Amino acid sequence: MKQVLNFIDLTGKERRLLIDTFVLLGLIRLGLWLLPYGTLSYLLDKVRQQFFNYQKVSHIELDKILWAIDLCSRYWFREVKCLAKALTTQTLMSSYGYCSQLQIGVAKNRSGNLEAHAWIENEGKIVIGYLPDLSRFTPLTTWSEKES
Repeated sequence: MKQVLNFIDLTGKERRLLIDTFVLLGLIRLGLWLLPYGTLSYLLDKVRQQFFNYQKVSHIELDKILWAIDLCSRYWFREVKCLAKALTTQTLMSSYGYCSQLQIGVAKNRSGNLEAHAWIENEGKIVIGYLPDLSRFTPLTTWSEKES
């Protein structure tokens, strides 16, 4: 009940951001499960162009986007993995006119198994996906979204 009251106390813009984030996070998780990455990336570009253009006229602070990602990830039905969070963050940042770089890195864990991790950088700073031992991951590639 407390969460419902907290939601009602938010501004209309914040409620809209939370709803958009929650839906987008779910669609991206479903897309990662069902689609090849190239297809999902193409569809996310279409979403950015078609459905979020109206958001460019309203300004949302980057901290609010990160707050929405964190909050929605905590209340999602299952654990949200780093790639889903990173893609959701990148899509929202692009929708609100922020530049971002999606980084995907790999490393071997203590057992010698391969691990992967995704994170988002903005102006050289990690905005989501920070790990204390992130330096052990070797970036494989970067996908940039430019401010438009």
